[in-house]
Amino acid sequence: MEYFFYHHESSTLESTLPQFLEKCIKKNWRALIKTQVDHLVELEDFLWTFKADSFLPHGRDDQPRAHHHPIVLSSSAKTTDNFQVVFLLAGSDIKRLNGVERCIVFIDGRSDQSIINERSRWKKLKAKGEKLNFYQQNSSGAWVKKV
Repeated sequence: MEYFFYHHESSTLESTLPQFLEKCIKKNWRALIKTQVDHLVELEDFLWTFKADSFLPHGRDDQPRAHHHPIVLSSSAKTTDNFQVVFLLAGSDIKRLNGVERCIVFIDGRSDQSIINERSRWKKLKAKGEKLNFYQQNSSGAWVKKV
């Protein structure tokens, strides 16, 4: 399992998350998105409407038939069984990432608290010997691998 940290500088989560999720769907990977409860409804609405001619099929884990969706949103997930990718948003965490190929963490470069929280997460994971990747946006918005 690998961790991928993406430090947003010139764009927002809303402008990049759909691109990542579309790649997951193309690879037939199920994705779990864990976020704070106050962000859940907003994120759910966004995924239905982010493009005028498209949407990302998803459901919430607290609603029926969540196991049928390729993308599942949660504010309370404790396990990651049957997911290949986990996205951790807004400082969310899952203690046990069972069977996951990738864990993607987004860092809001405009939030000092987000930077502090994710730097701490990085240090803890590094101390445990986890495989870590770090990407930061350049001035044109392209992702550049830093570590």
